[in-house]
Amino acid sequence: MPSWFTAATEYATDAAQRSLLFLDVMRQRGNAYREHAAQTAPNVLNFDCELVMDGRALQRPVNYALVRITPPAGVQISHSARPFVVIDPRAGHGPGIGGFKADSEIGVAMRAGHPCYFVGFLPEPVPGQTIADVAHAEAEFLAEVIRRHPQADGKPCVIGNCQAGWAVMMLAAIRPELFGPIIIAGSPLSYWDGVRGKYPMRYSGGLLGGSWLTALASDLGSGKFDGAYLVQNFENQNPSNTLWTKQYNLYSKIDTEAERYLGFERWWGGHVTLNADEIQFIVDELFIGNNLAAGRIKTDDGTAIDLRSIRSPIVVFCSKGDNVTPPSQALGWILDLYDSVDQIRSYGQTIVYTVHDEAGHLGIFVSAGIARKQYSEFSANIDLIDTLPPGLYEATFTKRSADAANADLVSGDWVMRCEARTLDDIRALGANDAEDERRFATAARVSEVNLALYRAYFQPVVRAFANPVLAEWMRQCHPLRLQYEMFSDANPFMAPVKIAAERVKAERKPVSPDNPFLALQEKASQQIVESLDRWRDTVESMSERTFLAVYGSQALQAACGIDSRNEKRSLRKAAKSPLHQQLVDKRIAELRAAITNGGLRECMVRAALYIGMARGGVDERSFEIIRRMRLATTSNQRLTLTQFKQMVREQFFMLLIDREATLSAIPSLLPDDSEARRTALAAIQEVATASGELTGDAAERMRRIVGLFEGGKPRFATVEPRVQNQ
Repeated sequence: MPSWFTAATEYATDAAQRSLLFLDVMRQRGNAYREHAAQTAPNVLNFDCELVMDGRALQRPVNYALVRITPPAGVQISHSARPFVVIDPRAGHGPGIGGFKADSEIGVAMRAGHPCYFVGFLPEPVPGQTIADVAHAEAEFLAEVIRRHPQADGKPCVIGNCQAGWAVMMLAAIRPELFGPIIIAGSPLSYWDGVRGKYPMRYSGGLLGGSWLTALASDLGSGKFDGAYLVQNFENQNPSNTLWTKQYNLYSKIDTEAERYLGFERWWGGHVTLNADEIQFIVDELFIGNNLAAGRIKTDDGTAIDLRSIRSPIVVFCSKGDNVTPPSQALGWILDLYDSVDQIRSYGQTIVYTVHDEAGHLGIFVSAGIARKQYSEFSANIDLIDTLPPGLYEATFTKRSADAANADLVSGDWVMRCEARTLDDIRALGANDAEDERRFATAARVSEVNLALYRAYFQPVVRAFANPVLAEWMRQCHPLRLQYEMFSDANPFMAPVKIAAERVKAERKPVSPDNPFLALQEKASQQIVESLDRWRDTVESMSERTFLAVYGSQALQAACGIDSRNEKRSLRKAAKSPLHQQLVDKRIAELRAAITNGGLRECMVRAALYIGMARGGVDERSFEIIRRMRLATTSNQRLTLTQFKQMVREQFFMLLIDREATLSAIPSLLPDDSEARRTALAAIQEVATASGELTGDAAERMRRIVGLFEGGKPRFATVEPRVQNQ
């Protein structure tokens, strides 16, 4: 018998078995979808939890809830560690992705000793609930978390994923006293920004004629917007993965991939709804209007939401591989608010960002590798982030090696360092020119006109025949839901699949990896993916050219009241307040007067900052030494983290305002006790060299500090032993 015939027979047997097992996994997926949808409060959390607050019982009821995550066996939680609060996005899917698996945002935070809470939501919104009501509820949730942890050394760290990120930023601008560090992951904040030839999702609003379709969908849904539409928009961004790769990956690895696939699909198919007012606010004010960074969104009492009012450190996590929230949309708001890093500092803001090279939008939340690296480092070093001097930083991660300097000071497998950056580093990630800004401003005006026309002439007709029965029928008939229902046990044609699949598992005969027909299968799959990718690229290119041509028309821009002479500043730059400059001038005068105040602690912080500024960043090893020293002091002398943070900020600003006067004051502030000076200098040396020996300007600064601390006395040569971990 020819060898090719044997290979073909083996491949045909394997392919038939894989096909049947694939159908069985689809059946299990459909059944899991039906079970998930039947639950009152479905979620995909991988941890046990207890209800703390039900948003439906609040004065302004919402479908949100606060739960406390129960630590798994073997995980110890510290009472002094700040709590973490993870808020999942309500963007079409149900809650739980932040604690989807053991290696997740919640999982790594608990392993770092932090108590964890989770803010989730029910599938159906409370009638009449608005975005403002949700913000009010989340504020009450955070207040309750703070009340439960009076011994915590800092306010809660809040993680906002995707659309929860902009909601967290808005709330932090309104209620800054409730927040510790904020981590926003894959969260769009500057919705017009992008790079030509990439990330075409930003053109969608203009190509659809604005938000009138959102209003139409909500009216047909009897006052509710089906989140399946949002999920479908996401899937349309990558047709090769949606139509082929995801399913083929399961089919080709059917013996090992089923469990992972079913776990993810349990979340992917959990579609939820939003009230019409909620989704209309999101589309009009954010995705098309781009009003958040410009300060044009107002609260119920008329107060403008100004992101510069946030007093907590802001950590932005984004990826170049994310076609939903690319780096320019995640970070462009910084350029909208500030003209320089000094302006960032003048508002007392600390902004830390990190850019992944290839992770997709979902990978930012669900990847176990990212959880073990980025989120693990954020969790372990959240106090370092909280005490960073105001400014703009990029968090970098270097693999810890055995021969690294002071490797025992590193908490995990990676060394986190916060490097000082400028606004030019943000601009390098991509930003619009003035012409593109006018195009998007024109699209926003066209959206307003079309929405007004729809509401005046068509909305009354649509609402006249729309009703809850029709709305529910439309939701159940949505293609994304039908694909689950069709392959579940609700379909009688799937009845024989389970029995046949069990028999196949008992008689499974996988094909040999070197089978030539298997190679042909892989080649065919690659060609399908390439064809779908070419189709996507063609459609995206046409969409971009269409948007640029239509909304670049000077006639249309003039009709919409967009002056072609306007620069980017007048279109969406946040306004500057003269009162702010007056407050800055007053604070500068106060700090100048305080330069000669203080004692040994202030001098140590002043010296460490002066040396560290030459290195242009902060390493987690240096902060770990400071942490150990702080904890090693007696309780009545120990500074709280808040007090230490305040001291760092004051000494940092003094160095910025008048470096020479600040340094020259050190000898007069030091105690006469030479032993105390020697010990303090040894501590400064240890902090400064924790990440490696000093060279160049940093070494020169260290020598100057030694001279200031010695005050003409003999040089201190002895370095105190390192304080042991507490």
